[in-house]
Amino acid sequence: MKRLLALILLCQAPVVAANDMTSNDIVHWQDNSLSYLYGDNFKVNPQIQQTITYEHASGWNVGDLFMFVDFTKYNGEEDFLNGKNTYYGEFSPRFSFSKMLDKPVEAGMIKDVLLATTIEFGEGDVESFLIGAGIDLAIPGFDFFQLNMYKRLPDGRDGDTWQITPVWKMSWPVGESTIVFDGFIDWVVDSDGSYEKNIHFNPQLKYDLGKQVGMRDSALFVGIEYDYWKNKYGIKSSSGFNTDQSVTNLLVKYHF
Repeated sequence: MKRLLALILLCQAPVVAANDMTSNDIVHWQDNSLSYLYGDNFKVNPQIQQTITYEHASGWNVGDLFMFVDFTKYNGEEDFLNGKNTYYGEFSPRFSFSKMLDKPVEAGMIKDVLLATTIEFGEGDVESFLIGAGIDLAIPGFDFFQLNMYKRLPDGRDGDTWQITPVWKMSWPVGESTIVFDGFIDWVVDSDGSYEKNIHFNPQLKYDLGKQVGMRDSALFVGIEYDYWKNKYGIKSSSGFNTDQSVTNLLVKYHF
């Protein structure tokens, strides 16, 4: 837990520094949350896992930022590399051409074009830098829909890998509350063989329970997170080593 708190503080540092400035100059909006997840039937790593996730999303004068840190505890057994627990995170700033040029860059359903980047970090051989293009789309029924296309540059390893990552959010009123369906897909569409092609589908279906217990809107959610990963970690699945994962996690998420 101390490690998790240290990572959260580290990730928050640039945001806190920016908020010390005038919000109109730097940060236009931000959202922070903590989630608890419990799931069974994970592959590659131990089968039963509990995870606490810190997430941050914000809009800036030059683009937007999303970042998260997962702190995972393995139940019942240790991971052969990381022991009883581990952490993993991503830091993903995007730079908007509309904001940087101070004029709309749009056409039809395309509402913005961005330079998209991501830094992956954590325990083990996971460090990578991703760079590419992002597109914000206006699609009926979606609160937002992003499509990011990256070249993956693994740290200290050879590789020629391309990734497509759609990100979305949808919400519907239900009675006096709201149901939210959001998530992402990481789809590695091309590889030179050092990293197997894979797809990671990770949606959440959540109910805004906070409205029912006197909290502000979008403060407390309960629901599930589905985690499907074919060829997890870019490891080709085989009869001797199954790396195709399908897990439904119980989820509680608090926004602060």
